[in-house]
Amino acid sequence: MLDNPNDAVRPDFTMEEFEDARAHLMNRGIANDDLAAEALETIWTLDNDTAKDVWANQVETELRRTHEAQCLAVEQEQECQQALEDELTTARKEEHKKNKSKFIPVSANKIPTTPIVIPSNYAVQKLKAGDYCELYYFTNKGLNEAKKNVLSTEARGMILLPGTDGQQMWVNADETHDSKVAITKDENLSWEELNEAALRIIIAMQQQEWPEDHINMHIAFWMALQNHRWCHATNPLKQRALLLYQSQQRRMWHLTAGSPHGWSIAELNHELILEAREEIFNIDRDQALAALKQRAKETTLAQRKLR
Repeated sequence: MLDNPNDAVRPDFTMEEFEDARAHLMNRGIANDDLAAEALETIWTLDNDTAKDVWANQVETELRRTHEAQCLAVEQEQECQQALEDELTTARKEEHKKNKSKFIPVSANKIPTTPIVIPSNYAVQKLKAGDYCELYYFTNKGLNEAKKNVLSTEARGMILLPGTDGQQMWVNADETHDSKVAITKDENLSWEELNEAALRIIIAMQQQEWPEDHINMHIAFWMALQNHRWCHATNPLKQRALLLYQSQQRRMWHLTAGSPHGWSIAELNHELILEAREEIFNIDRDQALAALKQRAKETTLAQRKLR
C-alpha cells in the first residue's frame, strides 16, 4: 500500500458524480437518494477503516524490519570493531613477545657497582635445553668474552644449521658457538677457574628452572670435589685428575640421563678418580718423554752442525 488511508478525505456522495452509484443502490432496494448517499458513506468508511488497519500493520512491519536492520548493522559494526581490537591485541602480544627488552619495566634500583654475570647466549640456550655446557662459559675469561660480544654493535645474523630431525633450519648466530673463540675444555681448566664457574652455572641452572634434584646433585658433586684432599695437594697432577674426573662424569651424566643406565654423580667414585689420575700421569709422562726426545734430537742436530 503506497498511500496512507489516514490522509484520505471522505467524498460527498450527494454530489452529481456519484449519481450512478446512488441509482445502482436504489435499484437494489434503497428507498431514496439520501439513503443511497448514506450507504455509500458507510461503505467508504468501512473500506477506509480496513485500509487503516492494513496500513498500520504495514508500518509496524516496516518499522520492525528497519529496527532489525539497524540492530544487525550495529551488531556487525561491533563484531568488526571487536575483530579489529582482537587483531590489535594479538599484534601487541606478538610485539611484546618478539621484543621483550622494549617493554621491560624500568627498575628503580641504582646502577650496581658489583659485576653483573651475563653468560653468552650459546651457554644460556644450552642450559635452557638442559644440555651439557662447558664450564668455560662461566669462568672470568668466558664471561669477559661474552661481555665483548654483548657490547658489540654488529649483529651476527642468522645461520643455517641441521636440526634434531635432520632438516636444515635457520637459527640466531648468537645462540651458537663462535668457532673463532677458543674454548677451554673442563679438564684443562685451572682449579681457580673451576671454583669461578661452579657457583655461577648453578645460579644459571636455577634461572633456567632446572629440576631441583638436578641442581642439588651438581651442588653435591662440586662440593665433594672441592673438599677432596687432592684439591690441596702440592702435586698439580692430582688436581688435574680431579678436573678430568669432573669433566668425564658430568658429560657422561648428560649422555645417560633419562636412560635405564643413568646414575647420580653426587657421590664421588674413588676408583674412577684413581683411573683419571693414572690417565693424567700417563699423559704427563708421554709429554715429558716427547720433550726429552725433541731436546735430544735438537742437541744431535746442533752437534752435527759444529762438526
